[in-house]
Amino acid sequence: MAAIGLSAQREPILVPEVSQSRIEVRQGFTGANLLLYGAVIAPGTERPEYDIVVVLKGPAQAIRIREKERIAGIWMNAGSSDFRSAPSFFAVASSKPIGELVDERTAAIFELGTRFIQLSPVGEIEPIEQARFASGLVEMRQREGLYIEDPDGVRISEGVLYQARIDLPSNVTTGPYTAETFAIAGGRVLASATAKIEVVKVGLEGRVVREAGRNSVLYGLFAILLSLSMGVIAGRVFSR
Repeated sequence: MAAIGLSAQREPILVPEVSQSRIEVRQGFTGANLLLYGAVIAPGTERPEYDIVVVLKGPAQAIRIREKERIAGIWMNAGSSDFRSAPSFFAVASSKPIGELVDERTAAIFELGTRFIQLSPVGEIEPIEQARFASGLVEMRQREGLYIEDPDGVRISEGVLYQARIDLPSNVTTGPYTAETFAIAGGRVLASATAKIEVVKVGLEGRVVREAGRNSVLYGLFAILLSLSMGVIAGRVFSR
C-alpha cells in the first residue's frame, strides 16, 4: 500500500500505483518493464498544472570504487574509496528535465537525479577526490544500466493522471525497492508518495539463495560444482 506524505490543506494529494508490486527473478530472467502510474488530486476547484517526478531506488549496498591508472602500458589500481551506502539501482523519470522544475538545492534534498544521490563515504577524504569517486560510481552503474535518467519519461493526462515506465535490467539486485513520486509546481515539491516493490528470486535461484543463508559451506561447494559442470569457473575484474 502506498504511503502519502508532504500533503497539507490546500495542497495536492498523490495516489500512486505500480503494475507489479512483486517481480520474480527466474532462470533466464531478461529484465522487467515496470509501469508506475496514479493521480494527482487537487484541492478545491482549482486545477494548477503539476509536473511529476518518479524516483525508483533499489536496495542500498556498501561498495568500494577503485581508480585505475595506466602505468608503462599496464592498468594498475591508483586509489580507492569506500561508500557505506549506495543504491544498487536508481532511476529517475520526469515530465520535464529536472533543471526546469526545481533548483539544485531542492533536487539535492529529494535526490531528483543521479547527480544528487546521497552517498555515504567511509573515512576522511578530500571533497574534490570524493566528488571524483562519486562521479565514477555513477558513470560505472550507468554503463551497467543500473542508473537511469529519463527527462521525458512521465506522461500526464488531463492534468490529473500520470504514468511512467522504467526498465529493470536483468542484472538487478533482489530485495525491497521504493518508488517515490513527487508532484511539483512553481519550483516546489508540493506532495510526495511512496510505493513498495519487492524483487525476489524464485525457482532454482531462489532455493540456492535461501540455502546460502542456512549453510554457507554447502552453498560454496554447490557453486563450484555448478561452475565446473558448465565448463567455466567465472572470474571478474572489479572496478568497484
